[in-house]
Amino acid sequence: MADDTRQDQSEVQAESASAARLFDVRRIIGGLFVVYGVLLTVAGLVDGDGAKKKAQGVDINLWSGIAMLVVGALFLLWMRLSPNKAPDPDEVDTDRPSSH
Repeated sequence: MADDTRQDQSEVQAESASAARLFDVRRIIGGLFVVYGVLLTVAGLVDGDGAKKKAQGVDINLWSGIAMLVVGALFLLWMRLSPNKAPDPDEVDTDRPSSH
């Protein structure tokens, strides 16, 4: 009976840990940087000479896209190396009144 309770608690903790990782803001920010970085990089590769002349000879879309790809990759790497952990149920603040 006690083993079943411990197993249930560990399953709940595993589910809450995966939910915490699912809604990690670093994943959202990193993903958006990667998506926009890909779009800008492709735009920079496809742009003609007219866009380069407007930016005084610098292919700004290409360089901005590459920079955004690097920043997005750093966010995703940070999330991978330092994952969020769900709070321990024993450490939850019980002094606060419930919201009922």
